[in-house]
Amino acid sequence: MMKSAGHTLFASLTPVRSVILKNHGRFSSNFIYRYPAKSRKLHHYHQKCQSHKESIMVATRYPPPWFSVAPMMEYTDNHFRTLARLISKHAWLYTEMIAAETIVHQKGNLDRFLAFGPEQHPIVLQIGGSDLENIAKATQLANSYGYDEINFNCGCPSPKVAGKGCFGVRLMLDPKFVADAMSVISANTDVPVSVKCRIGVDDRDSYDELCDFIYKVSSQSPTKHFIIHSRKALLNGISPKENRSIPPLKYEYYYALVRDFPDLRFTINGGINTIDEVNTAIREGAHGVMVGRAAYNNSWNLLGHVDSAIYGAPLSSITRRQVLEKYQVYGDSVLGLYGPKPNVRDLIKPLLGFFHSEPGNGLWKRKADAAFLHCTTVKSFFEETLVAIPDSVLDSPITAAPIGFTDVFSDAKRLLPPPPNTVREEELLYA
Repeated sequence: MMKSAGHTLFASLTPVRSVILKNHGRFSSNFIYRYPAKSRKLHHYHQKCQSHKESIMVATRYPPPWFSVAPMMEYTDNHFRTLARLISKHAWLYTEMIAAETIVHQKGNLDRFLAFGPEQHPIVLQIGGSDLENIAKATQLANSYGYDEINFNCGCPSPKVAGKGCFGVRLMLDPKFVADAMSVISANTDVPVSVKCRIGVDDRDSYDELCDFIYKVSSQSPTKHFIIHSRKALLNGISPKENRSIPPLKYEYYYALVRDFPDLRFTINGGINTIDEVNTAIREGAHGVMVGRAAYNNSWNLLGHVDSAIYGAPLSSITRRQVLEKYQVYGDSVLGLYGPKPNVRDLIKPLLGFFHSEPGNGLWKRKADAAFLHCTTVKSFFEETLVAIPDSVLDSPITAAPIGFTDVFSDAKRLLPPPPNTVREEELLYA
């Protein structure tokens, strides 16, 4: 696959020997890429650079990030993003989280992890990690692929990530390291950077503690954009899936952040499933909305309304059949690109919610199970299975958007926590 146009590195960046300022138990003196000095003046320079990057990107290149599709492990891969872009031209797309160590160790095989088609813009690369040297190197290696933003994962509760991996949501307990990581990422790229996090971890879940994390990261790094999953994470005893439903949603924390940090940008995430809910969240003051499983499991009905209902574009006349025809061309062009992968099953996986709640959906899935056993192309798979779907479904354009539950956001605005206890900037910057 072709790489997108790359970005040049900052010319002033040089490899220097740097000692991590705080002993995190897993770091030592490491060879990392960063600016030779760290000072308040440099910090303000970083802030100016970040603001300039964001203003250029949002104002001149792409629509504002009012709507984005969440990074989801094993879901938001190249295949799903290709399908999503066929349905919506304006939604911001995120990659799966890719560990910095994976990027560094797969240096000779990067296309498999980082390549994407140019039509996928605007697209954000999400990386995770707990080693500053690898984070710096991974950022540099990703530059040539031309992502529009780099996001750092501080929200994944998976035991593989937050437990043994010591990154993901566990990093919320160490805002100083997150600030260092964001500074390293920003110093090694010329695109905006952002953090995705939860509202707390285990019993560290007060609004004051969330504000402390946001303030320290934003004041000690160029980070000006935070994606807030409005649940806390429970690291012991429940699965990642349960972490998406058992901890209660606290949208009031999100809207309080918007109130208390007027110079930052916040995207709300968690429990939002319809376009109606997206627009209501924005009307209530959200800077942007990120949707996860609903965009994957019901892609046609949700992504199909993004451009018109959120961005004001004319309602698209494209049909499911037309989307599938274009997707089939893509799918058959990448079959076996990396040896046995991707196979037909990999390429059809993003389509399993394409006919959500439509006549013939159940029969189509049963036919799909049988076709996976012998079909060797996407074209032959479609020829064998799409007979289950009525023409009226395949050839109908996008219809009215489904109604969602919208009162939760107005309720949240009435439940805002009080502003955080004030802490002197000097104490936070040099704690």
